[in-house]
Amino acid sequence: MKAIIPVAGAGTKLRPHTYTQPKALIPLAGKTILSINVDQMHEAGINEFVFIVGYLGEKIQDYMKEKYPQLTCYFIYQTERKGTAHAINLSKKIVGNDEVFIALGDTICEYGIREVLESPFSMLGVKKVDDPRNFGVAEIDEKGFITKVVEKPAIPKSNMALVGLYKIKDSTLLFDCLQNVIANEIKSYGEFNLTDALECMISKGDQFKSFKVENWFDCGRKESLLQSNSILLKKFGGTIAEPNNFENTIFIPPVSIAEGCDIKNSIIGPHVAMGENTIVHSSIIKASIIGSFSKLYDVMLDDSLIGNDTEVIGETRSLNIGDNTEIDLG
Repeated sequence: MKAIIPVAGAGTKLRPHTYTQPKALIPLAGKTILSINVDQMHEAGINEFVFIVGYLGEKIQDYMKEKYPQLTCYFIYQTERKGTAHAINLSKKIVGNDEVFIALGDTICEYGIREVLESPFSMLGVKKVDDPRNFGVAEIDEKGFITKVVEKPAIPKSNMALVGLYKIKDSTLLFDCLQNVIANEIKSYGEFNLTDALECMISKGDQFKSFKVENWFDCGRKESLLQSNSILLKKFGGTIAEPNNFENTIFIPPVSIAEGCDIKNSIIGPHVAMGENTIVHSSIIKASIIGSFSKLYDVMLDDSLIGNDTEVIGETRSLNIGDNTEIDLG
């Protein structure tokens, strides 16, 4: 089985951070969105990964080669963002006839992945939502089989949203339906959508079962990213890496502090994730994500997302600052 992870999206809702960093590499609870997904799939036995990359795709490639040299990775550039169906279709030659597990690159879910991979059926991940009009929606019968899928229906007949996890047994039929969607210009909201290809497969008699995810973490906006960071730190606990230089500092767990940090006369936590080689002096930081090689002096930060190589000098603020930025609030 091969895993396909589309990570070509521009991440516009997380700008300015995604001007210089792919959304999949945004730090989260001491890891990255991408590493959480790759670890989950690799631990379940998947060793071959196909990444659909776009803008800043070389950073995805460099990251995977450095962090996961033991995995077999393929990188395909989606030069035009035409939707998920178009992105997945680009992997046809690499996938061949193998079964595939597709996980959207901005989705983090908790579920029984081994049971999903071992199922004799194709499987689609779902979760009940209050307003399904913003999601792909699955209609499910009493035995758990999916009878229909629709992308962002105006009048939903179900409140079970597709969460971006798909195990496909018949990849030949998948690519036939993907090509049918593209050739016949079947679009949902201006894009070729994977949901329409799945509906094509269902109409041709392919059987899909649903599986419910326990938790579904939204990483698409600053506020939801910080909330997900807090939840994951609570769940997994934080770590404080060595070597570090700490002086007169209090840590309120859970926190995740990468190696090489210099922290003095400060209070850090709870729910803080800090990248490597960051300097923090005379500051109070809670519920925030701080990028690597940043410098923070005399600040009080709460619910803040700070990029890499950033310098902040000043007073209490809630900030959303991209990479390579210097701000003096004094």
